[in-house]
Amino acid sequence: MRYHNAIALIAAASLVGAACSRPEPAPPAAESSPADTAAADLQRKHNEEVAQLDGRVADLGRRWTDMEGKLAAQSATVTPAMRAEIKEDMENVRQAVADLRTTEPTNWWERHERAMERTATDIEADVRRLAKGKPASSSAATDTSAPTAPFESRRDRLVTQLRTRVEAMEAQLKGVRASGTQETELDDTRARVEKLKDDIDRLGRASPDDWWDLSTDRVREYVDRLDASIRRMDDNKG
Repeated sequence: MRYHNAIALIAAASLVGAACSRPEPAPPAAESSPADTAAADLQRKHNEEVAQLDGRVADLGRRWTDMEGKLAAQSATVTPAMRAEIKEDMENVRQAVADLRTTEPTNWWERHERAMERTATDIEADVRRLAKGKPASSSAATDTSAPTAPFESRRDRLVTQLRTRVEAMEAQLKGVRASGTQETELDDTRARVEKLKDDIDRLGRASPDDWWDLSTDRVREYVDRLDASIRRMDDNKG
């Protein structure tokens, strides 16, 4: 009898020991909240948009490299100014796409503001050259609003300043005529002034929630314009 009891105690102890040594089941994975899921989906969408722009810019770079060789080997009806502008645009658009990867609600406005002002300055340089030194009717102003000022105040100040600069460019281009390749440059510059006006009007209606759409549309339109310029240059080479 004692023998059977001892066997039973040993068996029970073995079962208890096995139970104690068995690993605890892993806790169930925490379920993502709807907000986390939406944020992840939005970030995935942003990454896809940037990757698409990256691909387009890489393609433009290959086309431009191929075209530069052709322009050097042929007598082409393309001015040095046009070629220099394309090269500069290629560098700038690559940087613009790279900046999109780190653009977020806390830094988008400063980047957008700098890009708009840089665009206006580039167009002004072309306007002065094509207008052959014709003086501007007004000068560019500098945004002196504090970085901590409300978004609407900074937006409205920039919009007012840019509109003043556009009006000056339109006055300089009024009555300007050109022929040959310079006529193409003149038409392109006038189109850029009109595009800048449209961008300013849109900016005047913008809210902070539009940060990604404004940023990506600006870069996408930059890529579109560069694509059109390269196509036009390809048509004009001869």
